[in-house]
Amino acid sequence: MKQIVVFGGSFNPPLNSHFLLAQQVVDEYKNIERVLFVPVGCQYQKDGLISDQHRYQMLRLVCDKNEMFEVSTIEIYKQRQFYTIETLTQLQKEFKNYEICFMMGSDNLKELETWSRVDELVQQFKIYIFERGNDNIEEIIKNNDYLMKNRKAFIKMDNQIKSDLSSTLARKRIRAQKSIQYLAPEEVVTYIKENNLYER
Repeated sequence: MKQIVVFGGSFNPPLNSHFLLAQQVVDEYKNIERVLFVPVGCQYQKDGLISDQHRYQMLRLVCDKNEMFEVSTIEIYKQRQFYTIETLTQLQKEFKNYEICFMMGSDNLKELETWSRVDELVQQFKIYIFERGNDNIEEIIKNNDYLMKNRKAFIKMDNQIKSDLSSTLARKRIRAQKSIQYLAPEEVVTYIKENNLYER
């Protein structure tokens, strides 16, 4: 069955590294038909999070130019913060002819056991994992009883080009009036300038 991979995050702002990861997963796994970017809504408690509409528009500017990418508003219009299992379950109902999968970094894998309704998550959905920093996915799984027990849920991304560039770095550079050219797509850089985002 063809897959749709859900890439969730704050995307505050979206960076070249986000789109590079999404392109890699599409290139490496031929059964993946699309990557669905799911920006968190404003109910998500995170310092410095700008409006979900701005983050959605920045993603759309880039995704509209790639037929393999799409942006979802599924978490934006909810009255409360949605848990990952709720988002994936709703998307699976919406895309009945596809297998919905999830994509996360190794930093989140380490914390996965603390997530809401995690048993349902690992039993119902496959999860593509990309390595962050010096992480080794196999070591992380091997050293965690819960992850080992659910090993079949995880797919380590092959031939991954690593990047530790973060949206935090981009925001700091903007506040310091430094360029984020080459950190983010040109469309995103222009949108940030036009809307005076992240300056304070």
